[in-house]
Amino acid sequence: MADTTAVASSVIEMLKNDHEKVKGLFEEFESAHGREQADIAAAAIMELEVHADLEEKLIYPAIREEIDENEMMNEAVEEHHLVHVLIKELKKLRPKDEVFQAKFKVLGELVKHHIEEEEGEMLPKAPCRPAQWPHEQQQPQTSP
Repeated sequence: MADTTAVASSVIEMLKNDHEKVKGLFEEFESAHGREQADIAAAAIMELEVHADLEEKLIYPAIREEIDENEMMNEAVEEHHLVHVLIKELKKLRPKDEVFQAKFKVLGELVKHHIEEEEGEMLPKAPCRPAQWPHEQQQPQTSP
């Protein structure tokens, strides 16, 4: 059981590390100016796209299969949808535009809210058996 818990813990830890990185980028954006702000926004957007894709295609389906929390999972998916909408709109703007600043701030608030719910409600209910984590299913099993 220790190996099972270690696998779940490593997946959850990876997600939490991603969360901290993105939250840090949003904080850095607030105090940055000009080109630095544009670079931070681009990095945050790229991180969010990769992270959301991982959660939507691998993590959420594994969790949804094991817990009876459709409302919570549906809300998380809708929050991801809003993240994608804001990112799409941000990509059409220039970072120096006032509306970009406003949209990026709203994106940051949405993402921080989403992280709080994910870490506080969803991840504590995540499955612990390695077979339930998609990346583990692809590794060959070795016999003792």
